[in-house]
Amino acid sequence: MKQNRNRNKYTFGLGTIGRDMVYSMVSMYLIYYLTDIIELPTSTLWWITVIVLCARIFDALNDPIMGVIVDNTKTRFGKFKPWIALGALVSGMLTVLLFTDFGLQGAGYIAVFALIYIAWGLAYTANDISYWSMLPSLSLEQKEREQIGAVARICANVGLFFVVAGIVPITSVFGNALGSMQKGYFAFSLLVVGIMWAGQCITLVGVKEPRNLVAQNKHTSLKELLKVIFGNDQLLYTAVSMALFMIGYTTTTSFGLYFFKYAYGDEGMYSIFALILGVSQIAALVVFPLISRNFERRTLYAFSTGLVVAGYVIFFFAPLDTMLFIGIAGVLLFIGQAFIQLMMLMFLADTVEYGFWKSGRRNDSVTFSIQPFINKMGGAVASGVVSATVIVSGIKDAQSAEQVTAGGLLMMKMAMMIFPLLCILAGFLLYLKKYKIDSSLYARILKELRERGDIRTGEGE
Repeated sequence: MKQNRNRNKYTFGLGTIGRDMVYSMVSMYLIYYLTDIIELPTSTLWWITVIVLCARIFDALNDPIMGVIVDNTKTRFGKFKPWIALGALVSGMLTVLLFTDFGLQGAGYIAVFALIYIAWGLAYTANDISYWSMLPSLSLEQKEREQIGAVARICANVGLFFVVAGIVPITSVFGNALGSMQKGYFAFSLLVVGIMWAGQCITLVGVKEPRNLVAQNKHTSLKELLKVIFGNDQLLYTAVSMALFMIGYTTTTSFGLYFFKYAYGDEGMYSIFALILGVSQIAALVVFPLISRNFERRTLYAFSTGLVVAGYVIFFFAPLDTMLFIGIAGVLLFIGQAFIQLMMLMFLADTVEYGFWKSGRRNDSVTFSIQPFINKMGGAVASGVVSATVIVSGIKDAQSAEQVTAGGLLMMKMAMMIFPLLCILAGFLLYLKKYKIDSSLYARILKELRERGDIRTGEGE
């Protein structure tokens, strides 16, 4: 019913605020916390870099398995909500532990960090896959999915930019009050975890999951996992395109604090910059459903990529003694990236019905397990690029921007801007060449699924 649709749109979306706070804090600022807050020695940091990279890859490879588990779950609470609740509870506790000082050094710290980080990844996966794989079940209409996805992405970006804009001033306030910046980061982790749990409760209580969307679905075994993924060519092309985009996006954002501290020379401007970008990205997501009514997704993707290219070019050549050109570049980048992120989510959602149409098996969670898989692989590459760049460029041993050499600065800018630009362009070109689920094909897919009796005419209402 329409009332349930509107309710689901907002209760589903609100759940993303805290989730993205937690993920952003760990993926974007854990390395900074290790290098600049607790100041791990270089020998330990190299071990941590390897552990983070390997853990992300290991965790990512487990994502499709978690997708199979969720797809085959049957409880009176549905198949998604039990895993959402368990994943949120455990990942929240482990997030706090990542920013806890256990008084350990050397091998002891490395071992404890590895155990906590690996467990965090597995717990967050359970929540992430079950959460986002709920989206296709809330509506079969492309435009309505765009509205639900837009609200969710707006809320997610509110969470993201709360962390990005607040990490410096809030941890400073907490740190001054508690006596150290380490305790400031610990207190901040408690704050974002509390917000995540509150948001997840809203989703768990508020979302009414349709129960009769699919007439009857086939059980998917682990042996059939690869067949489900590789038998869906549109899912594969979407996955590679998303991966290239996320590697670029995450690498750029992960360098943000380093850039303002060691290139621009004013760490405090980072929060102001992030606030401007956050408002720009949220505004872009608000207007996206209106723009999408008049343009095909292919046109919007091309336009968005053009904004990103322009943003990176301006950013690379921007003088470091003024915020004007850096700010313009950032606005262009994040408006374009906001559009692309939302469209990627919609591309992925549409491959659920495409796979159902081709195979006779609906695999929401296996399909959406690709998203955290991609995010983690992107994060792994980004963390590796950032960590290696910080060490090799000499930034790790610098105390201020004045101590960074011209070569070190150029190395950071190449890793932060040129490498991501090439990745994002490659993802766009792959989409242009291989992705074919436009509005006409999607309408045909739904028509044939209904004629086959695979989905209900009432769409789960």
